[in-house]
Amino acid sequence: MEIDVMKKVPVREQEAKVRATNFEEVCYGYTLEEAQAEASRCLNCKNAQCMKGCPVSIDIPGFIQQIKEGNIEEAYNIISKSSALPAVCGRVCPQETQCEGKCVRGIKGEAVSIGKLERFVADYAMEHGLKPKKEAPDNGIKVAVIGSGPSGLTCAGDLAKLGYDVTIFEALHQAGGVLVYGIPEFRLPKERVVAKEIENVKALGVKIETNVVVGRSVTIDELMEKEGFRAVFIGSGAGLPRFMNIPGETLNGVFSANEYLTRSNLMKSFREESPTPIMKSKKVAVVGGGNVAMDAARTALRLGAEVHIVYRRGEEELPARVEEVHHAKEEGIIFDLLTNPTEILGDEKGWVKGIRCVKMELGEPDESGRRSPQPVEGSEFDIDVDTVIMSLGTSPNPLISMTTKGLDTNKRKCIVAEENTGKTSREGVYAGGDAVTGAATVILAMGAGKEAAKAIDEFIKG
Repeated sequence: MEIDVMKKVPVREQEAKVRATNFEEVCYGYTLEEAQAEASRCLNCKNAQCMKGCPVSIDIPGFIQQIKEGNIEEAYNIISKSSALPAVCGRVCPQETQCEGKCVRGIKGEAVSIGKLERFVADYAMEHGLKPKKEAPDNGIKVAVIGSGPSGLTCAGDLAKLGYDVTIFEALHQAGGVLVYGIPEFRLPKERVVAKEIENVKALGVKIETNVVVGRSVTIDELMEKEGFRAVFIGSGAGLPRFMNIPGETLNGVFSANEYLTRSNLMKSFREESPTPIMKSKKVAVVGGGNVAMDAARTALRLGAEVHIVYRRGEEELPARVEEVHHAKEEGIIFDLLTNPTEILGDEKGWVKGIRCVKMELGEPDESGRRSPQPVEGSEFDIDVDTVIMSLGTSPNPLISMTTKGLDTNKRKCIVAEENTGKTSREGVYAGGDAVTGAATVILAMGAGKEAAKAIDEFIKG
């Protein structure tokens, strides 16, 4: 296979017009030939900058070298030492700002497709029944993990490899956290990918108890004082949606992105036989510009609606991944940029009939370093829609912190935890992921789970 070493080997995808009508995965991934061709572009740097951009410190040159040589099983062994969810990360990590963003090949050309290569190896491993390996014999010491999202699964998997008796307590009826309720099927297949990654974690000896709401079903104090858990990791995520507090947000037809995506992804409410059907919208406005906004918009499109992204800054400031914005545009999502809602309009029966907006212009940079948007006087206009989806971020549910003695939180209701260890104000209790940082990425949550597992091991042994 002939390649241009300065350019990525293209990855095959569903045609935009076809995929906009189904929930099948957009990207097909590499074949072995394509993966080896892409791997051959890696310079195998001795001082690998790509590894410095990886929150879970995968030996990237090492696994890519094994792909070059055709040793895919060994490539998987290398990856699985550091990552509990390689098939997930290969699909949803923002590689362009992390490992690939630091790739030396990208200085004069295009970075190596590290994410697509990781996905190839992980998919190969699932197809051939490969499993991660334990590093130590069982020691019988009990550790509890709250939440089965990326942070909890990573922490649990790493502790199980070290021999601990780990139980995950999950509030919902299905394990996976944001991987199952938040990210759509067309980006992250549930049965084919997420379920198998979870089975790999369970194969290490991790037990998962669903329908357990920590803070109601059981408390952290009870787990530690009555049930014999030596340490607890809180990876409960950030599930409380934020709203703008503008008129009309209580109208029928206004959703948080969390609710909309959970209904579609976890409850399959788009099916005709669903006991909790999702409304059949004709025209939808999604307020926000992050990855969750793109997920909600692309889901609504697949359910038959015309969809508008309403975002108060310009395209350069969109926080969503470039790939997600590109896919959304290809599929026909309309971007109303430099636009901010001021009111949601309703009819006499209390249903959404439109959204009133104002045009914005960018002023001086704000606290985040981005230019602050300001309304343009006299620029108000209405968009006729029957559904509004608010995608403005989320914050942690305070239930756990409210029911745990001595657990400090900050003004955003996030659990206060030490950077690099996840240690909280309560001895033996660690936390990481969105419960600490607020809504962030899957891979950052995994990195926090990994660091906490190491710290818990040191705490128990010490």
